Amino acid sequence: MEYYSWILSFHIVSFMSWMAMLFYLPRLFVYHREYSDKAEFLEVVQIQEFKLYKYIGVPAMWATVLSGGLMVALNIGLLATFWIYAKLFTVVLLIAYSYSLNYFRLKLKANSEFKSGKFFRFYNEIPTILAIFIVIFVIVKPF
Repeated sequence: MEYYSWILSFHIVSFMSWMAMLFYLPRLFVYHREYSDKAEFLEVVQIQEFKLYKYIGVPAMWATVLSGGLMVALNIGLLATFWIYAKLFTVVLLIAYSYSLNYFRLKLKANSEFKSGKFFRFYNEIPTILAIFIVIFVIVKPF
């Protein structure tokens, strides 16, 4: 299984790209909300939000999910460990979070006054917490 390391490498790079979107898009929402009175700025930030989500975030999410699924299929013994289920549950939460970002992106596009900058600053912390759990589940395998 020498190619397993290549798949793992691709999985990690995909995950890093996905996390970059998860960290940065809510920060763009903060700017979107706090500078909603500047039409030219909103036009630029909405393009950034769209491209970051559609061209980086969604493909990276699916690359992460598919490469992770391939690794499990190649190493079916992983399913005998409990930590993998904890990791997968956390990944499901990250996927839900990703889709929630698109919901917020569309709501902000329709109404720049939707939610507050403070809300998006708080919301921006969720992927950090989930990523910490994922890393602990994979490296420490506490279960």
